Amino acid sequence: MNRQPSDIVVALSGGLDSSAAAALLKMKGWSVHGLYLILPASDSTTGNRIKSVKAVTDHLQIPLEMIDLKEEFSASVIEPFINAYSKGLTPNPCVLCNEKIKFRHLQLYAQQNNIPFMATGHYVRSITSRGVTELWRGKDEAKDQSYFLQRLNRDSLLTTVFPLGGMTKKAVRSVSLELGLPCREMKESQEICFLPDENYRIFLENRFQSRIDMTGNIINSQGEKLGEHNGIHRYTIGQRHGLGISSPRPYYVKEIRPETCEIVVGRKEELFSQSVYAELFNWISPLPSSNEPNLKAQIRYRHRAASGRLTLRGSDSVCFEFDEPQPAVTPGQALAVYEGDRLIGGGWITKE
Repeated sequence: MNRQPSDIVVALSGGLDSSAAAALLKMKGWSVHGLYLILPASDSTTGNRIKSVKAVTDHLQIPLEMIDLKEEFSASVIEPFINAYSKGLTPNPCVLCNEKIKFRHLQLYAQQNNIPFMATGHYVRSITSRGVTELWRGKDEAKDQSYFLQRLNRDSLLTTVFPLGGMTKKAVRSVSLELGLPCREMKESQEICFLPDENYRIFLENRFQSRIDMTGNIINSQGEKLGEHNGIHRYTIGQRHGLGISSPRPYYVKEIRPETCEIVVGRKEELFSQSVYAELFNWISPLPSSNEPNLKAQIRYRHRAASGRLTLRGSDSVCFEFDEPQPAVTPGQALAVYEGDRLIGGGWITKE
């Protein structure tokens, strides 16, 4: 944190990280305002979350505001999630939520209430050098969440503080215990918060059966039929289990063809790709001026970023060519590009 303490609004969830962020800011002299965004969930889950948030703000003696965003979240995050699966894509709703919901409304609230700064409990760092503010990976490599924030705009970074970016999760837990924060561990950011039982297939089938009831054939790369499937939404690139194919060597999902309702499978060695294409690329930082920049790309949250070369195909369209082929490049997922620990930006992966 390299800003001077002032008024700041903190996005609270009732969980450990956001609560610790608010507590640390108050300790450093900031005038903290809590903001809780009410998102779709069961009545009991929503009630428990609100109870937890109120306990934290009461403990810290800070004001709390709540905004009901259930309808907007459904339109901006859940609808695209469902539409993506109906098109044979594998979406990442957490990346979209941070862009369309969390940071958007955090910034709006700050502007409407003349609060100059905002903060979240993400494990990322915001570093300002020569008047330019950039997003960097968090110190805790295992907890770094910069991948999920690849669609933030530069303006929001200028006024956003990330108190946990230079800390490890272990240190955050320790501080929370020392301060007696009445918060609890919540699911990690890679979990999809609006799936009550963590089963996206059941969620899709219960919500919009007409858009995802697309049964068809499972074929190999030569077009030979190996079996049948009961909906393309049940499969994602790299999937091995649940194919129902008897074979001495395992098959993996290689491609999803929504236009013909076909699932194409192949052997493990067929899953590797040298290149990945992305569109709607959001530039957080300018490209390095060096002719040989040390760039790496990450194709999913748990993917270890791999080195390669970035090529521009348009103002918001890119191709990243890996030095070594990478497994299971998945259309619909998000691509994040880094120079070292500095996030250059990200876009949505396409077939080409």
